[in-house]
Amino acid sequence: MKNLMTRAMTNTTTHRLGQHRRTLLAAAASLVLSFSGVAHAQAGPYPNKPIKFVVAFAPGGPADIIARLLGQRLSDVLGQPVVVENKAGAGGNVTSGLVAKAAPDGYTLMVTTTSFAVNAALSKKQSFDAEKDFTLASMVASSPNILLAYPGIKPKTLQEALTEAKSGKLNYGTAGAGTSPHLTAEYLFKVLAKVNVTHIPFQGGSPAANAVMGGQVELASVALPPAVELIKGGKVRALAVTSAKRVASLPDVPTVAESGFPGFEDYTWVGVFAPSKTPADVVQRLNTEIEKILQQPEFQTRLAGVGFESVGGSVDHSAQYLKAELLKWAKVVKETGASAE
Repeated sequence: MKNLMTRAMTNTTTHRLGQHRRTLLAAAASLVLSFSGVAHAQAGPYPNKPIKFVVAFAPGGPADIIARLLGQRLSDVLGQPVVVENKAGAGGNVTSGLVAKAAPDGYTLMVTTTSFAVNAALSKKQSFDAEKDFTLASMVASSPNILLAYPGIKPKTLQEALTEAKSGKLNYGTAGAGTSPHLTAEYLFKVLAKVNVTHIPFQGGSPAANAVMGGQVELASVALPPAVELIKGGKVRALAVTSAKRVASLPDVPTVAESGFPGFEDYTWVGVFAPSKTPADVVQRLNTEIEKILQQPEFQTRLAGVGFESVGGSVDHSAQYLKAELLKWAKVVKETGASAE
């Protein structure tokens, strides 16, 4: 009888403990769901806090100009501030390394140029993978490059500058090793014209244009936007643009093709990149809103005024564009023998 009572008491205790345990587990699960719901409510739809545009070059260059023009419009449509932060260095690689490791939440984005595609082949030591660590949200705009000269030197045309370059005493500035103006000039000077002009890298297109204006370098190869006002003001001499046709903002400046190199054509593009694991819906939202902005006639006029043309396109189109650019610049790097070191 005693044993039966003991077993009954034991069974009752075990039942109560099991019931208590189930109650605790249910409460814990409810708490987790509650916190999850709160976190989701706090996160809300994208975006719900400021977005940062990390620009890969110094203020005043093509990436910076696009970041500020686009950032202002994007802030208006997204309802959140778009903060522009310049992180120049190593032809754009400094910013690429930083943004590749940023939280993939759509709040830290990189604004950079063709240098991104060039550096994939040019730089042997990188802390990131150009193809695996980034998603191109939008290919925003493009601009031809332009060859400039210090007004104090004798050559007034590209051909005269190339003749002068045979002395081996000329140098030229760019926005940095790995930028498309750098490879444009290397291909023109070394491969086509067979002359040696020493490359002097700067931290952006604007510093390079200012250097040729001040006579620190005899020549410069930069994207068009930072040079337009300097040319119009007579502070630098424009030798040739790399577009297929003359540009509307500088109709008196001949193309490289007109200057003795038929078929020569090159551009600098500017794109907005996100870390590769950024949610697809966030990338799509950015692409959609940027595409709408690029379709605005007033925005297109603003772009044209500083030497840009809008590009745009879907996320898939942008990805294919970038893939083609990576292949193109790998070939140019090989042909010129250019190096970032």
